[in-house]
Amino acid sequence: MTIAIVLGAVLVALVLFSLEAIPIEVTSLSIVCLLALTGVLTPEQAFAGFSNDTVVFIFTLLAMTQGLASTGVVLLVGQRLSFFARFGHQTFVLAMMGAVAVFSSFVSNTVTTAAFLPVAIGAAHRARVPKSKVLLPMAYASMLGGMVLLYGTSTNLVVSAALPRLGLAPLGVTELAPVGLPLAVVGILLVVLLGPLLLPAREGEGSSADWNLRDYLTEAMLPSDSPYLGQSLADITTGLGLRVIGLSRAGQSLPALPAYQLVGDERLIIEGKREDILRVKDLKGIELRPDVRLSDTELRPQDSILVEATVSPDSPLVGHSLKETHFLERYGLVALALHRRPVIQRLTKLQLLGRRVGGHSLSTLELSAGDVLMLWGARERVKELTDGAQLLVLGDVEYQPPRHAKALLAVSLFLGALVLGSLEVVPLAVAGLAGMLAMIATGCVDAGRAFRVDWRVVLLIGCMMALGVAMETSGAGRFLGEHAARLGAYGGPRLVMLVMMVLTIVLSAPMSNQAAALVVLPVAVSAAAKLGVDPRPFAMGVTLAASCSFITPLEPSCVLVYGPGHYRFTDFFRLGTPLTAVLLALLVVLVPMRWPFQGKGTPAAAVRATGPRGVEPEAPGAAPAEGSPGLNRR
Repeated sequence: MTIAIVLGAVLVALVLFSLEAIPIEVTSLSIVCLLALTGVLTPEQAFAGFSNDTVVFIFTLLAMTQGLASTGVVLLVGQRLSFFARFGHQTFVLAMMGAVAVFSSFVSNTVTTAAFLPVAIGAAHRARVPKSKVLLPMAYASMLGGMVLLYGTSTNLVVSAALPRLGLAPLGVTELAPVGLPLAVVGILLVVLLGPLLLPAREGEGSSADWNLRDYLTEAMLPSDSPYLGQSLADITTGLGLRVIGLSRAGQSLPALPAYQLVGDERLIIEGKREDILRVKDLKGIELRPDVRLSDTELRPQDSILVEATVSPDSPLVGHSLKETHFLERYGLVALALHRRPVIQRLTKLQLLGRRVGGHSLSTLELSAGDVLMLWGARERVKELTDGAQLLVLGDVEYQPPRHAKALLAVSLFLGALVLGSLEVVPLAVAGLAGMLAMIATGCVDAGRAFRVDWRVVLLIGCMMALGVAMETSGAGRFLGEHAARLGAYGGPRLVMLVMMVLTIVLSAPMSNQAAALVVLPVAVSAAAKLGVDPRPFAMGVTLAASCSFITPLEPSCVLVYGPGHYRFTDFFRLGTPLTAVLLALLVVLVPMRWPFQGKGTPAAAVRATGPRGVEPEAPGAAPAEGSPGLNRR
């Protein structure tokens, strides 16, 4: 009865995850509640996942990446990676996946995904590629890279430790490489080819972040001491990642060619998201034109605020320009940028470039109802503006200039935490927690921003760990393994191995990758013993299949990108299904080539290790599937 309840909970969870009629975190918590109410798990077991080391480590990694973003490190690396975008979308994704896969070969794939997450977001933003087209391929690349070397994923380490209990030698450091490397290469190429077709171009429709996605227009110029004087326009458009849509000098439009030499007396018309405009504000060597008239020191930054405000239909500003209304002098606020409805914005670009009623600048454009202004000024003046009903303030924008002086320190603390944790000098969770607290203590990031992580990630992983415990303690995983072994025995060793690999992938959804591998591993070795073949190819097939959890977002690397990429459950199914099918086909061919079925294995030892029925272990040491490693994901 217990097994039926657990398998039913798994089925219900997968259906609800796929439909997404209920938020995924609510579904996860409901499953945990169901398992606790039915007595399948004790309250301690049901909630143990939330205190698990892996959950704590992922939380601290997300917090530390906020420190990298606050110090400008993410922006710098993202600019370097966005260089490949000039060669096309697929080249950019290929470069990103290649870098992640190489890094993931040596470091845990969860660590790699967390480390590259803010970098990938920044690079995608600079390259103007939707995050949803980049983050999932990045997560898949970290999983593919984990197949190459022993240390690429903790699942490999756990399986290696379990093999001697089954009468087999542990994994060598590079033993998986002859199969894992071609799998990683083929997988990356397949994602690069299919990703543009199967992944959505989604940026969080209907969310409160929609204002961030609107394009603003602003004007900039180079001060007399700018290092960009005499340089080409490409140094600003490519080097700084800014979208200069045109130049204007004395009311005349100039071609925005990459080779154009900047002389300093031209206006640069820049279009970009809110973050782009704010970044220009902090760049040395280029100034927003309004800042020339009223500097930050005059505005006393400690008392200043950045807001977005829209022009209401009954505002007295409608039909008048900022210059006509003496906006700066009357309200004491600087208009940094302007957003307009798409049709009007296109006309506005032409006006700013001098192609329609030449000579216009941001301050001489007539405002219309619905225009959105990005304003910078004292809090008191913003309140006066709101009270006077001149503009409708949409909300203030929390903004802090990058702490560039702390960049090297932030990188050192981040890498130090990863190295200490990866080398097991201290536990991973402790290393991550120490690194996060050190970043806060040294001023790399404010505590408020450090804790601004996506808590749905923490909830989802904690809940799925509870479901994994239920699969193990109820015997549901072993129940499926026994029946799969009997079903596959009719088609020879290759089919049996395929069944074991498919079962591992299926179980890795409700369970952790480690738990799924440890549950199937003794069953696979027993099946090989029954067939009279070497059990090592079966063990290697299960080990590699545990890294092929591409179909659902329940693998930690996928969970990390689920929220930031605005993905849905079905997005993983669309791209993950063909990827999994191709990799399984390759595994069926490559594994027996690397580890032949008639090799140097010792089936007799495997029989002794797994017991006379080939399922239940005889010795206490042969029960790794029920141990604590099953609680930990990668």
